[in-house]
Amino acid sequence: MQHPALALPQFIPSPPISGFHIGPLLIHFYALGYIVGITIAILLTRYRWRKMGGNPDVVNDLAVWVVPAGIIGGRIYFDITTPDDIPHVWYGVFAVWTGGLGIWGGVLVAALVGAWRLRKWGLSVGPFANAIAPGLLLAQAVGRIGNYFNNELFGKPTALPWGLEVPLGFRPAGYLQFATFQPSFLYELIWDTAFALFLIWLGHHARIKYWGLFALYVAGYSGYRIFEETIRIDSSEYFLGLRLNMYVAIAGTLAGLIWFVIVQRRPEKPAVVQSPPPPDAADAENALDAATEGSPNEDAPAKNDAATETSGAPASEVTASESST
Repeated sequence: MQHPALALPQFIPSPPISGFHIGPLLIHFYALGYIVGITIAILLTRYRWRKMGGNPDVVNDLAVWVVPAGIIGGRIYFDITTPDDIPHVWYGVFAVWTGGLGIWGGVLVAALVGAWRLRKWGLSVGPFANAIAPGLLLAQAVGRIGNYFNNELFGKPTALPWGLEVPLGFRPAGYLQFATFQPSFLYELIWDTAFALFLIWLGHHARIKYWGLFALYVAGYSGYRIFEETIRIDSSEYFLGLRLNMYVAIAGTLAGLIWFVIVQRRPEKPAVVQSPPPPDAADAENALDAATEGSPNEDAPAKNDAATETSGAPASEVTASESST
């Protein structure tokens, strides 16, 4: 007896659930996606920062400050640019678990807080910016999986085989007669992952100066968003007939490209990737050097010379080499 061949699905089905329960606690896939994405970004940045000669534990310490700052900045940006999507409850502006984090706002606030903490610890910001750039893209890519489970971040109607089935209750006004839509969240997931791998490859095969990879991250992600803004149909503020995010995407693309050219053309200064010792420790080291000066023991001077030759800087500093990124 012959069995009919199984037909391939003609669309991406809508998710049956948006979360799961652990006892009384509801775990949203949207939040879980960002948690997994942030974890991947931290692990990758630890590896890249260690390859530059830095202490990987700095990444964990920085994440305690940067992650909350990114969430706050992302939510503020979302509330400003898409006010119609804020849940109509008193806590609506804070309800990140329902979806709604603007990448640009999150990156901006997180970058400002991260730069402040790095400078406070006596570390250079440029090398760290290069180290974290691919991780940011991977975090965004994994986070887009959460958009699927929230039935959001989809584009115009389409009959393509990979069109996304959207339940009636999630379709915007004016699109109720359509069943499948462009899965723009999936396009961004693919782009972010591919671009992250490209930045890692580029850092290994080209002389990219400090801030260079981060500038390319800004330009590359913003450039993709120019395309995405042409197909998205979710609510947004408009200016002169264009979505507000379109202007931000264009500005980000141009700014990132100009930034990259400037970074690559200007002379590069030495960068510190390990915190200098506290003043009392430095004074003690200087006192020890003075006490042993002229001593018949030749091991100490040789050790100091070796440290200077290896690092290219005083022993309290380590100059990062971009070729290791």
